[in-house]
Amino acid sequence: MKNTAEILLKARRQIVGDRIGNNASMFRGEGYDFLELREYVSGDDTRHIDWNITAKMQRPYVKVFREERELNVVSVAMLGGALDFGKEIRKIERVAEVVALLGYSAIGNGDLYTHYNFSQNLRDEVRAAKKKFVVSESVHKVMNAPLLNHKANYTNMAQTLYKRLNRRSLIVVIGDFFEIPDMRLLAKKHEVVAVIVRDRVEEKPEPFGFIAMIDPESGTVLEGDFNAASVQKYHEKVRVHDRLLFEQLRRDAIRSTKLYTDGSAVVTLRRLFEGRL
Repeated sequence: MKNTAEILLKARRQIVGDRIGNNASMFRGEGYDFLELREYVSGDDTRHIDWNITAKMQRPYVKVFREERELNVVSVAMLGGALDFGKEIRKIERVAEVVALLGYSAIGNGDLYTHYNFSQNLRDEVRAAKKKFVVSESVHKVMNAPLLNHKANYTNMAQTLYKRLNRRSLIVVIGDFFEIPDMRLLAKKHEVVAVIVRDRVEEKPEPFGFIAMIDPESGTVLEGDFNAASVQKYHEKVRVHDRLLFEQLRRDAIRSTKLYTDGSAVVTLRRLFEGRL
């Protein structure tokens, strides 16, 4: 089990190591807003030539840009009892690691960084800043939040942030997404990204036989015979749920990725944001 200091140190080393290696920030805005087209003059960057317009006009035209403002990066941890689960590493530790990586990358890029914890309702907020202390405070709040008997309400989170966040932001929602959320309105106002944190065992468990389990979100005792047939049936339900989940996210124009507890958070995030590199 990792503690807050270990998660912060690992994330900071990974982000600083990337910068030393001359890699770009994990994510960044497009950098520039398109303003207009004008004829090419000597000294213009040839990478900005608009070849379609150039072909039509029979003389070179370039795109003119205006430097874009800083990003407002927001991480949202969806905290429910199921995040306390993990065969070797608990899911909550991966959530905290994602929060740390996002925070350090944003601050290293000179962007504003904000963090929220949600369960049924808003639980904690770390206000926007460009200082490293907001990252450590955010990770501390994630790692020390009570999880048992809490359930994540994604739809309520989306409605709350839609009202609270006025400035267009990059919002990264981190949770296990065993609820199919309605984040359509939030995604129209902001850029929303979903990081789905799972443990492989909870998607396809081994047959245990007859056992009694406690639901970590409701506290209800569940008894049953988890034989090969019932496990396969459960696995199929998860597969159908995830297919519907990803379809919903695509319809809402929300990019997403799945991060397993035995996977690399920094590699998964870089692949997710590679369009921004």
